[in-house]
Amino acid sequence: MNEHDSERIAGLLAADGMEPTDDLDAADVVVLNTCCIRENADNKLYGHLGHLKSLKDRRPGLQIAVGGCLAQKDRDLIVERAGHVDVVFGTHNLAHAPALLAEAARTGEPIVEILEEHEAYPSALPARREVDHAAWVTIQIGCDNSCAFCIVPSVRGAEVSRRMGDIVSEVGDLARDGVRELTLLGQNVNSYGRDLGAGQWSPEFADLLRAVDAVEGIDRVRFTSPHPKDLRPETAQAMAECASVCEHLHLPVQSGSDRTLKAMRRGYTAERYLEKLTMARATIEDLAVTTDIIVGFPGETEADFAATLALVDAAQYDAAYTFVFSPRPGTLAAEMTEEFVSEAVARERMDRLTALVERHGLAKHEARVGRIEDVLVEGPSKKDAAVAAGRTRQNKLVHFPGELPAGSMARVEITRGAPHWLQADLLEVLDGPRGARTRIPVTAG
Repeated sequence: MNEHDSERIAGLLAADGMEPTDDLDAADVVVLNTCCIRENADNKLYGHLGHLKSLKDRRPGLQIAVGGCLAQKDRDLIVERAGHVDVVFGTHNLAHAPALLAEAARTGEPIVEILEEHEAYPSALPARREVDHAAWVTIQIGCDNSCAFCIVPSVRGAEVSRRMGDIVSEVGDLARDGVRELTLLGQNVNSYGRDLGAGQWSPEFADLLRAVDAVEGIDRVRFTSPHPKDLRPETAQAMAECASVCEHLHLPVQSGSDRTLKAMRRGYTAERYLEKLTMARATIEDLAVTTDIIVGFPGETEADFAATLALVDAAQYDAAYTFVFSPRPGTLAAEMTEEFVSEAVARERMDRLTALVERHGLAKHEARVGRIEDVLVEGPSKKDAAVAAGRTRQNKLVHFPGELPAGSMARVEITRGAPHWLQADLLEVLDGPRGARTRIPVTAG
């Protein structure tokens, strides 16, 4: 969501006549779009702002703006701690960024504008995408859940679903613009549509998946993030039946301990979570499953952590995003100071969890050796320009020899599995990026 907001800010500034640059010394405006999910985001922000102060001392005309979740949360504190910041804006007023910068330039005074509610649905704003072949599509903003560790409801507001017709219209525009893969974005996509309808029929997430799948030209549809308590059989059925919807489900569990899950206010037990996971795997063929897990939540005992390891063993995830608990001011968990788990204990538990997750990931990947996969190329490998990197429908990272442009589709044979990626041989280039002026010929491997 934060990355998509950054695309919108870039789109607004481009519409205002500006051009993007990666060269700080050439920039007239620097925008830091912030996220406050993790504690180190605060440290990173003020570290960047400290570096930019020396740059602004040399070039007083440089404008610095801070937006996003930290801006929504900290408000005037940012200007108080970094007086060289020109504009602070929150998550609800992205559209005002160009006007706020102009006003700050005119007055020479810092401006802080934080709105509590959206004036208009943010997807109505222009976006400047980072890549041509993939795009984010917001289907929902805000969150009505009350997880004890999460700051999102405070900085993103209440849950608001976007009308299905507007979403499908945007998807059609993206398809005509050459986009091959899109990701539907929401804080809890499984609750999409609850606030629509007003007593009459209201769409559900499964209905939206089918509507997006019917749009011609989109090869792959992904979504993030679903909440386990709201995962319904209808959604799994739609995933199984829609040709463009990928066989990948990110289902954040956070903990395997019922006691911890209750303290987290997650709304499900470990048993109920595994039942939902079993349902999804039984419905969707060749489903890859990833998750989020928090280690060291306040009050977590060794028995609680053992329950998490047991759930990971039962779930056999393809991969997991694991985090040591980070208290966020304004959340219930941040007030549980007497129950905080020591850093040393949390890190030791994290090491054990990582080893278990990687063992399952390696087994999953080694089982795919010899399989033929279609890969959407993301560009050259970061380590070797002669090696291409891309993703399977299961969202697995694949490296294979070849110099192919981003957005190409290639067919490969998996030759090796590692815990976090696959290695393959190129069999055939299926086609080049959509909308490209030149086409890559199909060649047999």
